[in-house]
Amino acid sequence: MHTFRSAIEARDVDALLDQLSPGVVFRSPVVFREYAGREAVAPILRTVVQVVEEVVYTRELGGDGAGETQALVFSARVGGKDVEGCDFVTLGEDGLVEEVVVMVRPITAAIALAEAMNAAMSEVHPCP
Repeated sequence: MHTFRSAIEARDVDALLDQLSPGVVFRSPVVFREYAGREAVAPILRTVVQVVEEVVYTRELGGDGAGETQALVFSARVGGKDVEGCDFVTLGEDGLVEEVVVMVRPITAAIALAEAMNAAMSEVHPCP
């Protein structure tokens, strides 16, 4: 999981996208639906890198083999709020990331994340 973690800590979206399976599924704590496919996930990750600051992974739990899920516990800041969270990452047989599920706390941090993501995404994809 070192390359996935390193790409996020380095804020290197291109390296991060290289780690994703073409059919990756991404679940965010601030939307009700999942995003499926690298093309759908890419703008989300680019926006995350813009709005989430000071990401530091504090623990890695679980396996990192094919079909196994590893939990990457992190701390960060969003809109001046401290965030604690966990990325649950599942690898495929080819070593690429097939699924990412993000959890964050406390609720005020989740709200700050949702607001920051919505604002940044509306700049990229404004509503008519």
